[in-house]
Amino acid sequence: MAKSWVNSAERIGTDLHLELTGPGSRRTALGDALREAVRSGRLAPGTRLPPYRSLAADLGVARNTVADAYAELVAEGWLTARQGSGTRVAERTEPLRAAGHARVPRKSPPRARGPRHDLRQGTPDRSTFPRAAWLASYRRALQQAPDEVFGPGDPAGRVELREALAEYLARARGVRTEPGRIVICSGFAHALRLLFQSAQVLKGPLAVEAYGLPFHRELLAGAGVRTVPLPLDEQGADVGRLTRERAVLLTPAHQFPTGGPLHAERRAAAVDWARARDGVVLEDDYDGEFRYDRKPVGAVQGLDPERVIYLGSVSKSLSPALRLGWMVLPERYVDRVLAAKGEREAWASVLDQLALADFLVSGAYDRHVRRMRQRYRSRRDRLVAALAAHAPHVGVSGIAAGLHAVLRLPPGTERSAVKAAVWQGVALDGLAEFRHPEASAADMPARDGLVVGYATPSEAAYGAALEALCASLPPDPAAGAPPAFG
Repeated sequence: MAKSWVNSAERIGTDLHLELTGPGSRRTALGDALREAVRSGRLAPGTRLPPYRSLAADLGVARNTVADAYAELVAEGWLTARQGSGTRVAERTEPLRAAGHARVPRKSPPRARGPRHDLRQGTPDRSTFPRAAWLASYRRALQQAPDEVFGPGDPAGRVELREALAEYLARARGVRTEPGRIVICSGFAHALRLLFQSAQVLKGPLAVEAYGLPFHRELLAGAGVRTVPLPLDEQGADVGRLTRERAVLLTPAHQFPTGGPLHAERRAAAVDWARARDGVVLEDDYDGEFRYDRKPVGAVQGLDPERVIYLGSVSKSLSPALRLGWMVLPERYVDRVLAAKGEREAWASVLDQLALADFLVSGAYDRHVRRMRQRYRSRRDRLVAALAAHAPHVGVSGIAAGLHAVLRLPPGTERSAVKAAVWQGVALDGLAEFRHPEASAADMPARDGLVVGYATPSEAAYGAALEALCASLPPDPAAGAPPAFG
């Protein structure tokens, strides 16, 4: 059955679906069908109709039948015909409607009024996406792509990308792997689903850090996985509290959201625990490439590639719109993950994979990360300076790396500060939003704070966002500054 395709620029109709029913000749039926299509609004004003020869072939009627029907509707004003422009639906202020059908006014859905200042965590500055460099990589990838690229995709991902990632991750993150142990996915959340939604891969319960993304906990709960919180302190997650769990999820390069790397002794202890328990460490390399005031922290995976599943994506470094991520797996998990994923790649665009491979190999990715590292460091410095000038009683932590900071507030002021931020038009999150609901107050005392992302606004909007943020902060309490986190 033919369908109607309309080009947004010229509204060129290539295929046209019409049903020729009712009494009378084929020409009469065709004319009635065209009138009804225009009257109902299915054929919008300006839509170009197929040439009468192609429509006649599609409908199985004589050419003269279509030509005569077109001519009749042109004479009646339903259609227009001009040399070089073809036959089109006549322009009208609104579609004609069948007699007896009252016009029902269509109300546009109300648009949600977004915040004036977006300081939410986890999103890079959209205006800085390297469009020209990405387009160059995409073009090269498309021109050089073998014909097999346009068939069903390998569930492991394109070998070009896996080879490029193996080289890049070894060089930049200290990951020890080979292309055959890398599986491409559509992001960190997709990786979690693959690992836990199939009983063939991993089973719960899963130990997680006491502060983390609620979305990830909800995703795991939906897969029937119970999460057990691990306390946090200034050295990161207390992996010494691991007990009966067989897997632990950590953000060792930059703990989310409190900040700071996992201490070297605890990194080693996590691997030792996995060896002793025949368990596995899931390493979320959350914005590990953005560091400012400290030496690079390599991946825990480098300590034992057979006990650590390394998870990464381009959501922070490039854009979440690309939907590209990867798993670096112990050898024993590769076949099980591929079985859970399916026989064909159903998630990550093969062409985007090839473009990212070129982007990595050409050095464009490194150049972009270095450029953004400088930009985000400047944003971080402006945030710290604004707080020192306008709210010196508010502490700030987690700023040696990453795309966000935690503002430490006086006890009991977080909820009011979040409300004040909304009133100022600022979108941000309170620290309590990220606390695991089962976290023990004795093991992990709650702290009042705000999680402020400094990467999301454009450069032009960042100054106003900082002003609005400072205006929403609580005043200096008489008791002094709040205690440090942890």
